[in-house]
Amino acid sequence: MAHAHESNVKRIWMVFGLLSVITIIEVALGIIKPEALHLHGPGTSWLNWIFIILTLAKAYYITWTFMHMEGEKKWFRRSVVWTAVFLIVYLVTLLLIEGGYLYETLSPLVKW
Repeated sequence: MAHAHESNVKRIWMVFGLLSVITIIEVALGIIKPEALHLHGPGTSWLNWIFIILTLAKAYYITWTFMHMEGEKKWFRRSVVWTAVFLIVYLVTLLLIEGGYLYETLSPLVKW
């Protein structure tokens, strides 16, 4: 029984460490805002794409670990993950399209 407790404690620290590293990278990039990453990629700047990807990585890891998805059947894992991936990609696409439209429409009216 002691082994299970030790492995759970080790796993919690591993998850904490990984999520902390990703969060520290996000915060550092948010504070520094490197000029090289302000170049526009597909739909937005590369800095925003890095934030989106890191946030998705954290969400996936949190789901995998705290929802215990690694112990589920393959079809169930895929149904949860692919549904979430589809909805997130759809949301990001809509936000980029609508954000671009609002920027173009409001540019003459608002001083950015």
